[in-house]
Amino acid sequence: MKKIPRIVIAATQSGSGKTTITSGILAALKARGFDVQAFKVGPDYIDTGYHETASGRPTHNLDSWLVGRERLGEIFFNALSAPTIAVIEGAMGLYDGGVQNISSTAEIAKILRAPVVLVIDAKSMGASAAAIALGFRDFDKDLNFAGVILNRLGSDSHAKMILDALEKIGVKCFGAVRRNAEFSLPERHLGLVPTSENNFSATIKKISAAVTEQIDLDALIELAESAPPLDFKVSAAEKVSKACRIAVARDAAFNFYYGESLRVLENLGAEIIFFSPLESTSLPENIDGLIIGGGFPEIFAGELERNKKIRTDIRLAAESGLPVFAECGGFMYLMNSISDFSGEIFEMCGVIPARAAMTEKLQMVGYVEAEILRDCVIGRAGDKLHAHEFHFSIAESSGAENFLDCTRLRTGRNYRAGFAEKNIAASYLHIHFAGCPDAARNFVNACKNFKLQRSAF
Repeated sequence: MKKIPRIVIAATQSGSGKTTITSGILAALKARGFDVQAFKVGPDYIDTGYHETASGRPTHNLDSWLVGRERLGEIFFNALSAPTIAVIEGAMGLYDGGVQNISSTAEIAKILRAPVVLVIDAKSMGASAAAIALGFRDFDKDLNFAGVILNRLGSDSHAKMILDALEKIGVKCFGAVRRNAEFSLPERHLGLVPTSENNFSATIKKISAAVTEQIDLDALIELAESAPPLDFKVSAAEKVSKACRIAVARDAAFNFYYGESLRVLENLGAEIIFFSPLESTSLPENIDGLIIGGGFPEIFAGELERNKKIRTDIRLAAESGLPVFAECGGFMYLMNSISDFSGEIFEMCGVIPARAAMTEKLQMVGYVEAEILRDCVIGRAGDKLHAHEFHFSIAESSGAENFLDCTRLRTGRNYRAGFAEKNIAASYLHIHFAGCPDAARNFVNACKNFKLQRSAF
């Protein structure tokens, strides 16, 4: 049993301002001297960057589909060896998730027995905000619904109108935040623009000041401290000597990684070495494997094309038998070319015989169960992966053979996807190695075997 002060910051829907509010709370608590640890419900890679800027600590995702309920608790516990308070940002609306609300904010809050504060975008509404709060409070009586934070208020009279209505129904208000155009966070096709591409470090200071003035932090701290003790089984990681070196692409174009997912590889004996497809002049030396995660290659397609040396290195390394695993943006980068939103074509690595073409329409978003159809570097035929998919591009194949039999959880739609050949496995799917330990073990073993073969010559 462990006592962990914790709160969940949820919202009625996407776009309500919960990332702004959560980041402001993190920064304000940090300024007070708290060692805060942020978490993000669901598979989102981008919001975590805002948390990390605000808190100064790496943020962890909590997703009951990608990692499972038990591993979720373990990830939560392991991240809290030092921090004094946990702040968990929800995903979408409070009750939104996959099929049967899997990995919804409400589900995660109940797993963690954490009190929930609901952010309501009160712009253009009055007492109706109280009706919304009432509905969210009463929808699930098993949820510890603690109250609300009103966002984007226009005036004192606007706030009073809603506060009076909330008082009548017995819903506590922890704060009322005024509208401020300076707090708006930039967005594009996959959601918020990553912090690496905007000046959030300056913006967070203003948000933190507003939160300190307009939200009752003492009440939020008291609420967090009221959360009951938790009891999760936590397995100690075995110390393993480094047996292989895996290069991981990480820069503004490729940065969709879960820290805990990479740690799984390290616990299996992998040494992680980062490099930049945008700026590195060559791959790291003496590597035994390569991972290229998701990101925004379509935004940086021109820069990626201009770095011909690294693209050539990747193609030659793949041809030499180096184990390669790529997800979504990395999958696109390994193809012959990328066609951006304007239709301009940029040359990529030429490892996979296909072309990625951006579309105006969202092609896929949601949880997926994928069965591996034939042995590859991340598994054996019949193995199943829990994954998430989110992209605006399509892969125009010229003979690439699919290796995944995918089923969308929400609709049950079945389709074939991905590319696997000898030492390469790539697809639009994102996985978390904490929830797919066999895939992690298979890839590390493939890297170890490559190292042995390389040292034999």
